[in-house]
Amino acid sequence: MHELKSWKEEKRSAYLYRIISDQESGTPRQLLFLELAKEADSQSGLWAVELRKAGHPVPEKYAPDLRVRVVAWLTRRLGPRKIRPILAAIKIRGLSVYSSRRLGHPVPQTIEEVGASHQGGGTSGGLRAAVFGVNDGLVSIACLVMGVAGASSEHGVILLTGVAGLLAGAFSMAAGEYVSMRSQREMFEYQIGLERDELAQYPSQEAAELALIYRARGMHADEAKVLAERMIADPEMGLDTLAREELGLNPDELGSPWVAAFSSFFSFVAGGTIPLLPYLLDIQRHPLLVAVVLTGGALFIVGAVLSLFTGRGALWGGLRMLAIGGSAGLVTYLIGDWMGAVLT
Repeated sequence: MHELKSWKEEKRSAYLYRIISDQESGTPRQLLFLELAKEADSQSGLWAVELRKAGHPVPEKYAPDLRVRVVAWLTRRLGPRKIRPILAAIKIRGLSVYSSRRLGHPVPQTIEEVGASHQGGGTSGGLRAAVFGVNDGLVSIACLVMGVAGASSEHGVILLTGVAGLLAGAFSMAAGEYVSMRSQREMFEYQIGLERDELAQYPSQEAAELALIYRARGMHADEAKVLAERMIADPEMGLDTLAREELGLNPDELGSPWVAAFSSFFSFVAGGTIPLLPYLLDIQRHPLLVAVVLTGGALFIVGAVLSLFTGRGALWGGLRMLAIGGSAGLVTYLIGDWMGAVLT
């Protein structure tokens, strides 16, 4: 019944809007999300009428499912700004208020608003990276174990190869993340250095350029000039604003190269250890079968977690990840089996 599904979606939105509103207590955004909650409740009422017309009962009370409760917990724990991709995937509107390019009235009017509008959402990106890191380790080492097991049934050979692959993959990912993040940081520092020199040399011209940017975003010329001069008057705020507005750089979203490296290393190890567990624990009876079962369960869980970012159902996400990982493991096993037969 699409009427019931639509009713549940509107009730779900109203439920989450009120949680977001609570998190924004004391800010102008609180009223926005309260109004959105009321609008969603109103729309659910229209679908309730359609349900009755179709002869179906209307649920007495909305009961959030597990996925919605997880999103609600993340909202309370991390704040709505940091989980915008997850909220967007679940059809929550009004999230443009957390963007540094706000619609309707895109230019901040005070220095405090400039600082608030530039706060990044790095936590959701870190969460997504951690989940993908676990998935990479899980699939990579599972395929390695399957391939070697197809060629050889020796417990020690599989364990040694798996551990070697686990460490090689983890260190490779950590090194890659470090180099990538370090390069970004160096580029940022170089660009900021140039901007700092220009600001010290000719601040009035920099203020004029900033005013042009504000005008292009919809602000009146006189207001843009006044705001730009106020920003440039404070050297630190001026430099921060110019870096973001002129260069498009956001230091809040760059993160630490060391944090990225360690996160990649440990998330890869966490995922890659799962298919190796039967061999690490020296399980003698059907270790490969145990590894396959553990890997399959982990793949399903990872796929279900990733559904928070895609908006798809958790069941569909889990089954899709299971099918993809399972297919890769099966092909690798068959290739290993063929190579083992050829080489012996």
